[in-house]
Amino acid sequence: MAPKRPIAADEISGREKKKLKVSFARTIAVQPIFETGPSKANAVNKPKSNSLQGLPSTIDVEKFVEVRSFEIDAMHDAMKTASASSTHRVWQTLPRHLRRRAASHDVRRVPLKLRERAAAEMDPARNKPPKKTKPKHGRAKQVSRTDSFLKRQVNKAWLETHIWHAKRMHMKDMWGYRLSVSPTEKSYRPSHRASLHDAILHDASYYSFFEISGSEKILVPVLESICDPQGPGPGSKRYLGGTRALETHMYKRNMYPYDLITPLTVIWRPQSISSLPPNDRKGKGKETMDFAPTLSNSSSIRTVWLKFHPSAEPAVLDALKEAASWTLAQHRKILENSSDVSFEIVNLQAQFNVFEIMGPKSSQVLRGSLSPVNSDIREDFSQFWSSLINLQSAGSIPRGMIIGFKVIDPRLNFPPKIAKPRTDNSGRLHVPPITLPSSQLAESEIWDADIRSGLAKPIFKKKDLDERRSKNAVPGTSLHATRQDDRVPVLLIQRSLENINSTDSQPVHGWNLIVPAGWGMPFFSSLTFTDTRVSGQFERQTQSYESGVAYFPRDYPSTKPYELYASERAIEEKTTWDRKPPAKRVNYGKLGTRNPWKVDWTTIVGAHTAFDKTSGADSELSTTQREPLAAPEANKKVIRPWLLRGSEVPKILSNISSMLNHSAALLSEVNRLRLKRGLAVVASNVNTDELFQGALVNVKLTMCLRGAPQDLAMIYSLSDSACRQWKKLIHKAQSSSIDEEMFGEEELANIVPSEAAIVGYVTTGHYSLSRGHGFAIGAISLVHLLALEQQSIRLHPNQQAPSKARPMFVGLRNIDGHQCRMAILEVLVEC
Repeated sequence: MAPKRPIAADEISGREKKKLKVSFARTIAVQPIFETGPSKANAVNKPKSNSLQGLPSTIDVEKFVEVRSFEIDAMHDAMKTASASSTHRVWQTLPRHLRRRAASHDVRRVPLKLRERAAAEMDPARNKPPKKTKPKHGRAKQVSRTDSFLKRQVNKAWLETHIWHAKRMHMKDMWGYRLSVSPTEKSYRPSHRASLHDAILHDASYYSFFEISGSEKILVPVLESICDPQGPGPGSKRYLGGTRALETHMYKRNMYPYDLITPLTVIWRPQSISSLPPNDRKGKGKETMDFAPTLSNSSSIRTVWLKFHPSAEPAVLDALKEAASWTLAQHRKILENSSDVSFEIVNLQAQFNVFEIMGPKSSQVLRGSLSPVNSDIREDFSQFWSSLINLQSAGSIPRGMIIGFKVIDPRLNFPPKIAKPRTDNSGRLHVPPITLPSSQLAESEIWDADIRSGLAKPIFKKKDLDERRSKNAVPGTSLHATRQDDRVPVLLIQRSLENINSTDSQPVHGWNLIVPAGWGMPFFSSLTFTDTRVSGQFERQTQSYESGVAYFPRDYPSTKPYELYASERAIEEKTTWDRKPPAKRVNYGKLGTRNPWKVDWTTIVGAHTAFDKTSGADSELSTTQREPLAAPEANKKVIRPWLLRGSEVPKILSNISSMLNHSAALLSEVNRLRLKRGLAVVASNVNTDELFQGALVNVKLTMCLRGAPQDLAMIYSLSDSACRQWKKLIHKAQSSSIDEEMFGEEELANIVPSEAAIVGYVTTGHYSLSRGHGFAIGAISLVHLLALEQQSIRLHPNQQAPSKARPMFVGLRNIDGHQCRMAILEVLVEC
């Protein structure tokens, strides 16, 4: 990321200025020597037989002090300036990521080269009174550390890395877990830089996993009936072999486009190692639908993992049960004489640890932290593992590629070192060959439940490994893996955050590392020891925002997890607002903000009449918003909002806008997608106009001039005359190097449209570091989007396709502001 302002060639940075200041303060001035006679260098360098020859027999103290007065004064001045410039203790001079609270009073927490100075700064030890030992009858009542931790997990669960995060991050109860929100140190900009230039780590073990197993002829129809019909489906050849992970979205069975549940990751077990259904697993979370004990053809048994957000776990389970029941019933009707099949759903909660390593150096972090076993003789894996050293970005790997392998205990090679790229004789990096996905490369023993349960507890504790390490002849060397040491199967999945139709956003690529339960801290410690930053929920959201990708659930209106998230946020912000006195809080009533804490999307999709009247012609604009919306009729039916998203959204919008009847065109596109997955057409009881009016579309908004949008900011439609005035102002501001149009911008920004012109809301918005200006992600109604497209055609009559040559202009106003600034709106399209 570029610095705040360019630094001239003859200008030094603030850090260098500080170093020069301290160095100057600790320098003792020396009196210059002026020689008038001939040089005596030869006399000085000439060896003498007697070293005392030439020295005076006596010294006059007064004359000696007078001669050395300059040096004495310089020493006194240097002592004063050095003590005055020493405003930081040793532990305060360390980088922020190495600072520890214990270092302020414990010399051993300071790096070795600074311990001598730190010991001199420490206060003298005080004699503390001896602690009183508890009586014997009280020791039996003491609660162990493990029991005390278990008592604190009654209404929420802890991750295996909870203790590490709790010491360094702000924690919060979310989705049944105690999760980290953000680091306690200032890390917003460093975390963004790490995702773009280094590597950043996030513990995503709170994500839910379901394992479904059964016949392939049953699994494919079940998954296709609940997955997004846009793009390739779970039954396509690209994903059916288990070589890639499918990123899609889940709906209720036969309810597309309504009832969006959650983003979903589908991972097929490689077909070459598929086996019979797993043995009966006695435990919590097992759902079985049996119509017969076995299959006649056991070779068709497949296993699939479903990875999704934990807030949607009940809805996912209900959708799977409904889809499986309907599919099995249809299978029995069609094939009455054949043997029936079984379908099993197993909840794999707390059986995995998932780590997301994002950034261009994520491959080198994995290469330096993990050590594959020597018994792995697969050629494609050897080629892939050797290519990680010089891999500049995980984006060069095929999307969703799966690599399965086995590693030795990472504690044996602790501390790890990040792998450094190799260069040739000319100093150029060697371009590694691309490894293509294959079923053999995706094989891993982590699919076997018996192996995972056997690895739930490591054989050797850290104490045992430290004892072995102390016996090494050379201190600090790694331990050699013995036959008794654990071999841990892992799964590596390529992950990308990118917007396919955006040129201003920087994609972020990385890996998902899946390891068995019980091995969270051993792997986490090795990954963090390579100077990899650790992120919380806030940093993870920022990665999606900077990449121009919608984040679940905050950018998915009309879903139940979004409603839960919005309600909780509204309660928190309302409570904070109520605690402030009236003079210190925002007066939303005076600003005319209708929904200051939560968005009512039913109002957006239901209020089209007022917009249609003012979309074409110039409408009256007022500086205030005191006009309340007309009260809805009592017998008026509430329109149900739903989110139109996916990779085929540009094609769908293009087909709808080319038709005169937009409602019929949308219904035709929805039926086309449903028939693509073998679903029936939309039911006749669904009103076509309500389907069209209830559609919401994710959009991204880029500020034209000044302004930084905030969450819940209102998106306004502007009149044609207002758009032309803003265009002239933007053209003058771009052509002028001096900000001469500030007054004109403020004058236009103070003109706020009425409430009837609100077409949508911002779900995520603030200042974008990667773009250098305000940026937001939001949602607007499909009806309003088509009207904005028509307005852009009127404003740019001479420009033809592509649509980027005809930008759509809207107004943005924050909920706590009174100015409406101009922004460019584009449809958000993801992979």
